[in-house]
Amino acid sequence: AVQLTPRRWLNLQEYQSKKLMADHGVTVQRFFVADSANDALEAAQRLKAKEIVLKAQILAGGRGKGVFNSGLKGGVHLTKDPKIVEQLAKQMIGYNLSTKQTPKDGVTVKKVMVAEALNISRETYFAILMDRACNGPVMVGSPQGGVDIEEVAVTSPELIFKEEIDIFEGIKDHQALQMAKNLGFKGPLQQQAADQIKKLYNLFLKIDATQVEVNPFGETPEGQVVCFDAKINFDDNAEFRQKEIFAMDDKSENEPIENEAAKYDLKYIGLDGNIACFVNGAGLAMATCDIISLNGGRPANFLDLGGGVKEAQVYQAFKLLTADPKVK
Repeated sequence: AVQLTPRRWLNLQEYQSKKLMADHGVTVQRFFVADSANDALEAAQRLKAKEIVLKAQILAGGRGKGVFNSGLKGGVHLTKDPKIVEQLAKQMIGYNLSTKQTPKDGVTVKKVMVAEALNISRETYFAILMDRACNGPVMVGSPQGGVDIEEVAVTSPELIFKEEIDIFEGIKDHQALQMAKNLGFKGPLQQQAADQIKKLYNLFLKIDATQVEVNPFGETPEGQVVCFDAKINFDDNAEFRQKEIFAMDDKSENEPIENEAAKYDLKYIGLDGNIACFVNGAGLAMATCDIISLNGGRPANFLDLGGGVKEAQVYQAFKLLTADPKVK
């Protein structure tokens, strides 16, 4: 029998996801990536945009409300002046950005994305994901975008539209057009949105994604349908045929012990307690952490060895746990 060892999630920076989309014909904002303040200035000048958005590139969310140890507040800034882009980049690159999702000391920003800022006249939500219930991909859309889709599902379930796609026949023109209508696109924008939906499905298949979520999937006052932000999840079992994408995996923001664990296909997440957890199976590992917490203890880690674990992995797992100074 073939044993599949679980792998950790693939992490892509925002600019990497946007480039994947652009390479597959999906409309995104024009952008450049810079790793120095001078490069950021040149990028801003090359854009020749009415307004520019500068975004610190880290994996954690909440960048807009984050704080740098340089004193700068906010990891996302709007300006019309390329010189200000340079000044802001000087206070971003090489400094740590702290958000609600980063470690206490924050994460070092190594790159910034310099993009054309576009006005959004209307925001919708669109996603394609693998659904086990129908054994294939499903489109999910809502005319209410830019907000938490789970919240919309609770407060206005009638505004959530789903459409199954036959994995063998692919997305049909009428399905894409109907979804565009459901999302509230009108006139020529309707066909434009349908074309973008078909391109997103093509991307979904080509890169072996398990989910492509665009929020917001919006329209501009100039009459353009744009994918403003996207989250992409990948099927880790497809790594053998998606080597270029998996080579982009950004492990720089992980704890060193997490990267060491990943070398041996172990799922390790550091926590702030002092009781080591060494468990076979993710569900049991979570339950073990809960039981420890409920009884007044604090787990030092989440460590899942997985179902197909080998002797060498068990040995490495013990080494990792005993080397952790938090473990008592």
